[in-house]
Amino acid sequence: MNTPPPTTPSTPPASTTRLQRWRLVLGSEAQGSCGAAGGGLRDIERALAALYEPEGADGLSKRRSAGRGDSAPTVARWLGDIRSYFPSSIVQVLQRDALERLNLRQMLLEPEMLESAQPDVHLVANLLALASVIPEGTRATARQVVQQVVDELMRRLEEPLRSAISGALDRSQRKRRPRHAEIDWGRTIRANLRHWQPEYRTIVPQTLVGFGRKARRPQREVILCIDQSGSMAASVVYSSIFGAVMASLPAVATRLVVFDTAVVDLSEQLQDPVDLLFGVQLGGGTDINRAVSYCQGLIREPRNTILVLISDLYEGGVKDGLLRRANELVEAGVQFIALLALSDEGAPAFDRALAAQLAALGVPSFACTPDAFPGLMAAAIRRDDVSAWAATQGIKTSRAAQGS
Repeated sequence: MNTPPPTTPSTPPASTTRLQRWRLVLGSEAQGSCGAAGGGLRDIERALAALYEPEGADGLSKRRSAGRGDSAPTVARWLGDIRSYFPSSIVQVLQRDALERLNLRQMLLEPEMLESAQPDVHLVANLLALASVIPEGTRATARQVVQQVVDELMRRLEEPLRSAISGALDRSQRKRRPRHAEIDWGRTIRANLRHWQPEYRTIVPQTLVGFGRKARRPQREVILCIDQSGSMAASVVYSSIFGAVMASLPAVATRLVVFDTAVVDLSEQLQDPVDLLFGVQLGGGTDINRAVSYCQGLIREPRNTILVLISDLYEGGVKDGLLRRANELVEAGVQFIALLALSDEGAPAFDRALAAQLAALGVPSFACTPDAFPGLMAAAIRRDDVSAWAATQGIKTSRAAQGS
């Protein structure tokens, strides 16, 4: 196998001029108007040209056409180069563009390439999509990549979710005859302001407001019902992380269900998010009605249950059956919420007509970022108006989106 020798990329310049930046944006065709890319910019330009000018001499797609033996070190080296030139946020964009523009999914099937890649949610999603075809020799590396991303997301998201849910649960269990250690002094003072005694400069609290004691059995049941079609890949990753966190809270009984045209209950795997993710099979059709029917059968106490359907609502099953079940769940007292996406990817594509029909039944539908999800769960646990909560976050619900 004849492969080019490894190269050490030159150090990129600390700063660039406006003309140099335009030169990098426009590529080699701008050499006449913007000048040649010299010094450290030359290597940066080559890395960008390999992706965005694939027919050029150094194009990645052209190198790949020479055969599998030559493609692996070339792409792996390119992945290493861009990590030395750009911040991680830009590296992630370049990796996604490489996957989409040049069909470089083969790079996910070779250990040396995975080791060079910048781990992020989208790389994990691609690994999950290819889980069934990843060679045995690459599986350990793939798991390491997924574990790295899971650990990072847990560090970022676990404590906000724990704090939000624990606080909401405590406040949803207030009682009027609390013990001293259970008194909510802020609310007690506000409730007794009319009993202010000027001569003593104090308040005589005739009504005590407390948080209440923690219940021994779960106070809320949460069901995450996740569409595992390819378009929901990032949402599946984030949902699995949140499901694992909630499963560790004794006061919340958490179930996690994924679906396409079949329904799979992954609740038993919530203790290990990595195993859970590798149990997901991204892609396939969508039967939301069947999934909601399964979740309906899990509900024991409707008024203490929060059902979060995470789907773009492109229903391939029986739409009328889905609407009928949604109405039954809402009438029974279940807090039913439809998240059109749980990701940072911006406004999602979704079935606006079905979202509006669900909203008319009392099922608010909107997209949610991972950072906002703890607040959403806290609002649902307190039985607040979730649509009103979304409005305070600047989130458009499906009813508003339908009218825009």
